[in-house]
Amino acid sequence: MKNITYKPYMAIAIGVAAISFSAILVRYSNASSGVMAFYRLFFSSLLLLPIFLRGPIKEVGNFSFREWVFSAVSGVFLAFHFILWFESLRYTSVASSTVLVTMQPLFAFVGAFFLFKERVTVAVLASVILAISGSIIIGAGDFTAKGAALYGDVLALLSCALITAYFMIGQVLRRKVGLTAYTFTVYSLSAAVLGVYVWVKGESFGPYPGVEWGIFLLLAVIPTLFGHSLLNWALGWVSSTTISMAILFEPVGASVLAYYLFHEHISSTQAIGSLLILLGLSFFIIMSNRSRESSINQEHI
Repeated sequence: MKNITYKPYMAIAIGVAAISFSAILVRYSNASSGVMAFYRLFFSSLLLLPIFLRGPIKEVGNFSFREWVFSAVSGVFLAFHFILWFESLRYTSVASSTVLVTMQPLFAFVGAFFLFKERVTVAVLASVILAISGSIIIGAGDFTAKGAALYGDVLALLSCALITAYFMIGQVLRRKVGLTAYTFTVYSLSAAVLGVYVWVKGESFGPYPGVEWGIFLLLAVIPTLFGHSLLNWALGWVSSTTISMAILFEPVGASVLAYYLFHEHISSTQAIGSLLILLGLSFFIIMSNRSRESSINQEHI
């Protein structure tokens, strides 16, 4: 690691705060989930275009067939992640939805276990069970309180599975492809998929009131470019584990904002379930990192 100063940690704090606004902005919009997702990625691509044209465009021109296929699949997964997650916020609370969506490490663990036959330690398995128990408690509480909320929870979990698959594909592509080339290509392909989705469903691309256009643009700038860009920049100084741990604060930030902006209270089952999920994810990330470091140390012996 390079010399660590306070700047990367400030970037992480601002980045996590920025992505916490995503669910809040979605709640303020009256547009359909598909339309919101389309304009979020369309405006993100548009804002990245000047940087893309300065050099990364040549890199994309040299993409292999395999890289194009992977980029397209990644774009499809990202598109439907946003549709499902935005839709989940129509039915369940901001707290439940954001907590369930941040269970990405667990879905990545399941994928790595079945696809790459990675070993499972007792500690890691215990952390997974703890987090899953939390999601069950949230689901049970939402089912008894309001049946529709359980449907929103399921949508949030499905969107979490899709974003995990998106990141797993991205991890493979980013070994050969630059950040701007990758993000611009995937965002653009995803926007195209969402455009077709909106058109097939017969939904309107416009006109919308000025406040809606403002929300679409803010979704692109704050959580997508500003939030995630700062977190990606911070990776130059801190480990991915630190970033993963920091992202666990997104549900906290989103829940606080929802409480003050929408007067959305957190039930006892949501609080207990969320706490178990966050504890489980924390233990999982810590144990996974220790296991990785142990493997690296054994290789050097």
